[in-house]
Amino acid sequence: MRRTITVVALSALAVLPNRASADGFDVRLGAFQPRGHSNLFEDDISLYSKNGRDLTMGDWLGASGGIAYNARVARNVELSFHLDGSGRTIHTAYRDYVTESGGEIQQSLKLNVVPLGVSLRVVPTGRHVRFAPFVAVGADLVFYNYEEFGDFIDFDSPDRPVFTDSFKSEGVTPGFHVAAGLRFALTDDVRLVGEYRYQFAEDDMGDDFRGNRIDLTGSSVTLGVNVRF
Repeated sequence: MRRTITVVALSALAVLPNRASADGFDVRLGAFQPRGHSNLFEDDISLYSKNGRDLTMGDWLGASGGIAYNARVARNVELSFHLDGSGRTIHTAYRDYVTESGGEIQQSLKLNVVPLGVSLRVVPTGRHVRFAPFVAVGADLVFYNYEEFGDFIDFDSPDRPVFTDSFKSEGVTPGFHVAAGLRFALTDDVRLVGEYRYQFAEDDMGDDFRGNRIDLTGSSVTLGVNVRF
């Protein structure tokens, strides 16, 4: 997966317009919350609990971060190439089942999401204003990795034995996003950037989760620094 991301990122930079004047780089940190409207997450919620309560999609809220290269292509218009990533591991147990001795049957669920995207951003203000709102729309390649590892119940067997195993699926799917945010100038060349982004992406899973669908649509909120040159 890392090799594929690198190749795609270099290809994206290669198509940057030669006449575009470079605007700068962004570095950002924040959080990503997947929507999870798919059978994969619905099954997890029906089966597992976390710290003695029912698992919810809110438990998948995870830290995120990213970098971006921005180029001015017209007055008040920028083209941005960006790579972001988020990850979350949840330690769970079966909701309705325990071991023969009454202990929890525990497992861990892990999700990593890496969108590689391009955005067309409109900044309807002058270059030297203190506050600069913006809106953006763009396309993504969303790389993902989902794993479950720990102890599981074999529901296909009449006596439902518990076994230890791990399961994994990874893939990439196209997506798109919309975003809005605000830049606040600290100096002529350094600005704080707050952004809200909503990403749309779904995929049919393979590997150990064949037959499942994963919904990676969701919201991200980030705070970062833009350095202009």
